[in-house]
Amino acid sequence: MKIRDASGWTIFVFGFLAFVLGLIGLIRPEILLSVLGFEVIERTSRTAGDYTIVFMTASSMASFNIGIYYVLAALNDVKIFYRWTVPFRTLTFIVFTIVVILGIAPQRFLGVAIWELVGALATGIALYLENKKSTSSESVSAPKKKKKK
Repeated sequence: MKIRDASGWTIFVFGFLAFVLGLIGLIRPEILLSVLGFEVIERTSRTAGDYTIVFMTASSMASFNIGIYYVLAALNDVKIFYRWTVPFRTLTFIVFTIVVILGIAPQRFLGVAIWELVGALATGIALYLENKKSTSSESVSAPKKKKKK
């Protein structure tokens, strides 16, 4: 199990960061709220119907798990998984950007959207170049057919 190419590294780096951020959110969700630009309210000051910490814990668990999926995909060179991530990370960029534009999330949350888009583009470009390289090397190594006289 090792990372073989640039597309694998893009997946590995994203997975590692998602794992670490998920772990931080599981340990102390308020840290992530602060990093994302949300107001941090002490737990004792939260009202009975405020489920912010529950939601952050659930999101952090998802990030933790997804991070592991990405790392395992990178270590096992699961190219189909890499390809699946590109359109869905682009969709995540679109949704997160809209949430900021509508004023639902603070502007610093746009950083998450940009992180998703940059990651999607990096993976997509790496996959494209690797595919182009393998296609051209296959055509070079393919035996030429002799013409019939």
